Amino acid sequence: MKIGILLSRVRAEEKLLTEECERRGLDFELIDDRTLIMPMDRPIRKWDVVMERCIQHSRALHSLRIFADWGIPTVNKYEVADCCGNKLLTTSALLRAGVPSPRTIIAFEEESALAAIEQMGYPCVMKPVVGSWGRLLSKINDRDAAETVLQHKATLGSYIHSIFYIQEYIRKPGRDIRSFVVGDETICAIYRQSEHWITNTARGGKASNCPVTPEIDALSRAAAQAVGGGVVAIDLLEDPGRGLLVNEVNYTMEFRNSITTTGVNIPGRMIDYVMAVGQGASETHRG
Repeated sequence: MKIGILLSRVRAEEKLLTEECERRGLDFELIDDRTLIMPMDRPIRKWDVVMERCIQHSRALHSLRIFADWGIPTVNKYEVADCCGNKLLTTSALLRAGVPSPRTIIAFEEESALAAIEQMGYPCVMKPVVGSWGRLLSKINDRDAAETVLQHKATLGSYIHSIFYIQEYIRKPGRDIRSFVVGDETICAIYRQSEHWITNTARGGKASNCPVTPEIDALSRAAAQAVGGGVVAIDLLEDPGRGLLVNEVNYTMEFRNSITTTGVNIPGRMIDYVMAVGQGASETHRG
């Protein structure tokens, strides 16, 4: 079996994945999305399975679509990337599956967005529908702040800023939870703690081990199944009144800070899953 690892550059996570492949003596190839040429009508079938690790959502999404059209299985699937890469689609999938999540309102114009914010109540959070690492999030504390943020988004004028994604502010206890789901198993979880309301480790949040309780396990697997499964990270918020809520689902997650924290060989579990997907596709093809 030959594994392709699609990436933008070799970050810490990709290095850990390649080291895992090398340790096992696996046949793998790094596929640089900056130099990749994909003739849509002439499939390149050099790989039995492709693992996607792109930085840019647009490159990941469109590459996965073409690989799928070529009949090459991918981790994750195009449909999972499409859903998880757009917060509106993720929230829609979670709600359809009955997975508890923060209240969200969508609007499309400045005036209606302001009315939606007033309806939600202060403070609330505004997010771009496409984005990661806690970037471009705004905690809106009053009407003046709402008007300013809405004006800025309207001035930016891009597609992702023309959809106003407004979410209730959850008064979490200075932390959130990130769980890691591989296939149908919640393999581990971490707390991300910060004095700032944004607790992403990319924004300075500190990771510590979080025991995978039955509640975390069930909710994480339900969220993963709602978006199509695979290898995903689930962001959970602890609401004082309602308990755990699923905030987001990440399809190309970072994990370098979570290996020693949890004691789980996350890249090893990921490669196990990739190989199982490739093997399953091979057996189906032979059958």
